[in-house]
Amino acid sequence: MFTGIITDIGEVRSLEQRGDLRARIACAYDTSTIDMGASIASDGVCLTVIALGDDWYDVEISAETVSKTNLSNWVAGKRVNLERALKVGDELGGHIVSGHVDGVAKVVAMMDEGDSTRVTLRAPKALARFIAPKGSVALNGTSLTVNDVDDCEFGINFIPHTKEMTTWGDVSVGDEINLEIDTLARYVARLAEMS
Repeated sequence: MFTGIITDIGEVRSLEQRGDLRARIACAYDTSTIDMGASIASDGVCLTVIALGDDWYDVEISAETVSKTNLSNWVAGKRVNLERALKVGDELGGHIVSGHVDGVAKVVAMMDEGDSTRVTLRAPKALARFIAPKGSVALNGTSLTVNDVDDCEFGINFIPHTKEMTTWGDVSVGDEINLEIDTLARYVARLAEMS
């Protein structure tokens, strides 16, 4: 489990297609405190650490994960949002995030509003019904509040701090973004279907 509060910006050092896709991600974490098999959300995708170095970790990414996320767009040098798994007693500053990406949203518009940036994204139709104004979503692993919703499109505002401390300052129109809907929204919708 994660909170959607990004704690580092990593960089994809290398990618190698073996049976699965293997990625090496450089990070600022003290890797001596990372256990083999630990979960680290990388652009919102919960990935398992399989090897460690002084300033990097390796993960294997299944074809299923690649097909459901934007990881097929990863290239060496790409910056990625990182978050280590939540520990008992940690502050829950965002919302409960599983790291199980539901699909990919697309950035369709961006507009500066004062120092902030308004980003409009289009969600897949099957997921759009779970997105509500003032609700939470995780986008590339970042816990965010939805401002408005219009059918499959929804808007998010990014303050300067968020753009600086995450990869959101790098985003452009047309980018594909990992989308995880709020777990509570999923269960509320399921209960409503059963009624």
